[in-house]
Amino acid sequence: MRRYGNPPISGQKYTLRPGAYAVLPRDGKLLVTFQATPEAEFQLPGGGIDPGEGAVQALHREVWEETGWAISGARRLGAYRRFVWMPEYEIFAEKLCHVYLARPVLRRDDPMEPAHTAVWLEPDVALELIASDGDRAFLASLI
Repeated sequence: MRRYGNPPISGQKYTLRPGAYAVLPRDGKLLVTFQATPEAEFQLPGGGIDPGEGAVQALHREVWEETGWAISGARRLGAYRRFVWMPEYEIFAEKLCHVYLARPVLRRDDPMEPAHTAVWLEPDVALELIASDGDRAFLASLI
C-alpha cells in the first residue's frame, strides 16, 4: 500500500487508526472542510472509523459532522497510509486512509465538529490547498 508523508520513526510505536475520507464534487466544485485547530488546514472531509462501525457508515457520519451535509453513492477509490502525531489524542498513529468518491445531496446543518467549516472550492484550488499529500494524490487522479 502506498505511503504518503513522513516515514515512520524508527523504534516508535504507532496506533493503527483506520479512517474514511471523501472527495465530494457538486456543480463543478468540491466540498472540503477547513479545520482551524490544532493546525489550520483544508482537508477532505472524513475521519476515524469507530469500533463496530463500517467504513461507509463512518464516512457518512464524519462528512455530516465536519460539513453538515448528507452524502450518497459512496464509491471506494483506494487507500493509503501515513504516519503522524495526533495532538488531539496524544498518540503517534499509523493512519490507514480509505478514500471514497461521493455526492453531497443535502445540507442538513452547520458542521457539528468544533473548529470545522464547510467550504466549496474549485477543483484546481482544492488541489493546491488540501494539506494531506495522499488526499491530494487521490484528488489529482480525479481531476
